[in-house]
Amino acid sequence: MTIALEHHTPQAFVDLYAADPAEPAWPPAAAGHDMDHLLPPPNPAERLSILIDPRDQHRLALHAALTAAGIPPRPEDRDAIDQLSALPPGINTTLQRWLHHTTSR
Repeated sequence: MTIALEHHTPQAFVDLYAADPAEPAWPPAAAGHDMDHLLPPPNPAERLSILIDPRDQHRLALHAALTAAGIPPRPEDRDAIDQLSALPPGINTTLQRWLHHTTSR
């Protein structure tokens, strides 16, 4: 398959995320100004008081545990993760412990 773009030569594969080498990756910094500013630490008083549903907490924790174990969830895994997230907290903790154990080996 050949794709021809207006400003490029025909290529067999077009990488949509490739940077154009003619364009600079970052704009030049202003002369005399230090542009590196660290963010201030979070202020606990400014945190939002929104509670996350336990099922959503389990879902997020399971996604993190799977990703850390080298098993990034796929879109088709959503139903299975939803079902596992609905299980009692003890079972969810056990699943996470098992996945953590596989990464620590």
